[in-house]
Amino acid sequence: MTRRASAGRLIRFHTLRHEQWVPRPLEHAWAFFSNARNLEAITPPWLGFRVLDTGPIRMQAGTLIRYRIRWHGVPIGWATRIRGWDPPRRFTDVQESGPYALWHHSHRFAAKDGGTQISDVVRYRLPCGLAGRMAHALRVDRDLKEIFKYRHERVQELLGDGADGDAR
Repeated sequence: MTRRASAGRLIRFHTLRHEQWVPRPLEHAWAFFSNARNLEAITPPWLGFRVLDTGPIRMQAGTLIRYRIRWHGVPIGWATRIRGWDPPRRFTDVQESGPYALWHHSHRFAAKDGGTQISDVVRYRLPCGLAGRMAHALRVDRDLKEIFKYRHERVQELLGDGADGDAR
């Protein structure tokens, strides 16, 4: 996918979409996803994902969250800022520093059929031009799909029937 920059050149980015329904009320699903610490519980162990901030994280527009991951053994620091915050319907996190040239992740929540429909749209671009595009084709695309597959399964375990919905 592309979009035109102001100078007329094309900026290429990829889009990942994911939808999932859970049998929990909207407020319950919102409470789970708006707790930054729950990211550790829904991220695959092979990423070694850790929230670096100590103490409580008050989620709101402007909140900066720092993480550390290990992508195929390589440690990577990552920081995202909450840009959009509209409880309990949606929030957006945008990378401020980390492995991507662009990372814009929109989370949406809607009451549906007695539960909650969760929708994610991630727009992202890798750095390094041709080398980044090759890395995407060889590894990153597949890894992101695996990450969201794992996340889907964990969310279903944590927020599905019979779960208490609390990862901590």
